[in-house]
Amino acid sequence: MIPPQVWLTISGGIIACFGITLLFPDLWDRMPGIAKLSIRSNKLLGSGYQKKNVWGDAVVGAALGPIFSTCSPTYFVILASVLPANFLLGTLYLFAYTAGLSLVLILIAVLGERFAAKLSKLSDPNGLFKKILGFVFVILGLAILFGLEKKLEAAILESGFLDITKVEHFLLQQSETGLEANRDATPYTEIVDPAGFINTNNEPIRISDYVGDKVILLDIMTYSCINCQRTFPYVTAWYETYKDDGLLVIGIHTPEFAFEKKKENVERAMKEFGITYPVVLDNDYGTWNAYGNRFWPRKYLIDINGNVVYDHIGEGAYEETEMKIIQLLSERAAVLGALQKTGGQLVSESVEGQTTTAQSPETYFGSHRNEYLANGLSHTEGVQKFSLAGMPEADLLYLDGYWNIEPEYAEADPGTRIMYRYTAQEVYLVADSDEGAVLEVYQDGELVQSLRGEDVSQEGVVRIQASGLYKLIDNQAAGEHTLELRIKEGRLRAYAFTFG
Repeated sequence: MIPPQVWLTISGGIIACFGITLLFPDLWDRMPGIAKLSIRSNKLLGSGYQKKNVWGDAVVGAALGPIFSTCSPTYFVILASVLPANFLLGTLYLFAYTAGLSLVLILIAVLGERFAAKLSKLSDPNGLFKKILGFVFVILGLAILFGLEKKLEAAILESGFLDITKVEHFLLQQSETGLEANRDATPYTEIVDPAGFINTNNEPIRISDYVGDKVILLDIMTYSCINCQRTFPYVTAWYETYKDDGLLVIGIHTPEFAFEKKKENVERAMKEFGITYPVVLDNDYGTWNAYGNRFWPRKYLIDINGNVVYDHIGEGAYEETEMKIIQLLSERAAVLGALQKTGGQLVSESVEGQTTTAQSPETYFGSHRNEYLANGLSHTEGVQKFSLAGMPEADLLYLDGYWNIEPEYAEADPGTRIMYRYTAQEVYLVADSDEGAVLEVYQDGELVQSLRGEDVSQEGVVRIQASGLYKLIDNQAAGEHTLELRIKEGRLRAYAFTFG
């Protein structure tokens, strides 16, 4: 496997060289083979025009590519963008470039010479625009070569200027159109294939039993998801505040990992989070699929008439959700002739919530989703021997020693290590161990102490046993750090890293 630093070095070098050719355009013309390629392409273009048929058009098209590439080294910038990215992103970059180029050609054809004359001022290789552009590309290339762009990203995160969570929520909301984005007057869907019930005295619970009497909040979640956990204080506060006014909360617990299917694990987690409202075990994704859901967490509000009238994906929008609850409870009071007690300050404003500026992605250990595994075979089950050499690259998972890779997790014995360079304030590990595992937690080469998470002892040790989410790091602010976990005792099963 080629180290990611090689691609970054190539990309930074290409972009910097491109900037130099914009600052000094004569350098590009002096490159060996460039002039010869342009001449041959022009000859091919001329022969294409002479054919006057479909094959002639094909020849013209084939000739245009080399002509464009010799007029400007833009294609090298495309390669610099594609190399560090995955195949999907690379294809997207290429499509965006070709779409932009095609649009310019169409505009030139439609608007004619007047537009082309104005455009030519920007295309002048010795013009001020090209010089400024060249300077920008040189700076960008050097930043990539020396890793300065990561430090800039970390500084932006620490300043709080960019809240990634808000951006993600906005994009997720925008991606859901039609019924998923606004389910006005859409009838509810009943709970499907429940595997069990919690906080109901083992009695089944159905939405249909409460339509016409309650306003219902369906909360699709899972207990080891940090995004879900950050919403729990708000949901429980709404339930305690408005249950006497007719609000019923039903948690739909849809497991991300197999251990979350065990009723005793879910019961323990619900007790720890202070959740007393009914929870349905959706182990086979029956209700999840019935609502066409794809996200943890997700909340639906069902009015007294049984219509889904509100739908929110992810964290955030707590005041908005609470105001919608109050509105629906007012409608219920009007229908039933009941007294409306709600009013005053929103309870969401008094909840001590958490936000995140984490940049690093959720990273999985199991073969089904371990695309960020850097020093081994991803998407491959079985025992692999890993080794660490040099500084790990950002947002990639590194293992050391012998690890058994299963579909959902990776497991290893004492003497093995995990390394991850992340950009975030908090770090969590989803893990468990049958007999109990002891891990030493290091950050930036030192045993963590003052910046340890709540599950780490003063000695910098975390004890893993019950299946769940363990908080390893709690920095004062978001930033880039290198995390190292050393397994000292027991056999560890690691499922995922998640960040806050």
